[in-house]
Amino acid sequence: MNKIELDAIMAYLDFHPGKALGQNFLVDGNLLEFIVRTAAPRPGEMILEAGPGFGVLTRALLAAGAKVNAIEYDHRLVSYLRESINHANFNLIEGDACRVPLEPLVPESGSFRSIANLPYAVSSVFIGRLIDLPRPPLQMLFMLQKEMGQRLSAQCGTKNYGSLSVRTQLLYKTKILRLVPRQVFHPQPEVDSALVMFDLLPDIPCLELRKKVSRLARTVFEQRRKMIHKPLSMMFGQPEALAALKLAGIDPTSRPDNVPVADYLKLAEIL
Repeated sequence: MNKIELDAIMAYLDFHPGKALGQNFLVDGNLLEFIVRTAAPRPGEMILEAGPGFGVLTRALLAAGAKVNAIEYDHRLVSYLRESINHANFNLIEGDACRVPLEPLVPESGSFRSIANLPYAVSSVFIGRLIDLPRPPLQMLFMLQKEMGQRLSAQCGTKNYGSLSVRTQLLYKTKILRLVPRQVFHPQPEVDSALVMFDLLPDIPCLELRKKVSRLARTVFEQRRKMIHKPLSMMFGQPEALAALKLAGIDPTSRPDNVPVADYLKLAEIL
């Protein structure tokens, strides 16, 4: 769907995109083709999509034979999608991707993937919910705000490295595949985007341990300019914090953004 086609549909529906909802729709066919080719959806596999919009990516995934569970917040788009996509493999849920229960939408056994052009407003919360599932996606491929993509893929010791970097990279090998200019969306957003791939690591910690790492990372990065022993001491008491840092082989004077993901896992196992 190009810009002219999208404008025609929006005019027919008297649809005005909501800036607060992050409604910026992909209108570049070459980029859509690249996303689908990169995703390489397989017949019968389950894909979870958030923010399908006018269903451009959705239709391409269905055409490849995938089963798509899609979550859409905007009632106007829900009505359009239900009228325009009549496919046995398409299941549309009206609701907020930050709140809709996800476990009923993914297989009880077997793997699934999540592929989406994520609305900027929900990206961090939705990704956080996915990685907190007992069985997280085997792979995620998301179009994200460029800054968000840089935060998720940031390496230890860089300014973009933070709690979300730690939480995500505990489970996934994360890579920016492509930086995407704002001109490929309509309406045009104020910032550029990034197409980011997340590949699940072969051995991931259990859910309880992942939640411990998440709590640790959130706590210490709230005071990212302080030495790591200070927020940990407030959380666990100084003797326990210093002892745990020593056991984990972490310098207590390190700043949170200089502690690698593997060391946060060690801390969580000790504490």
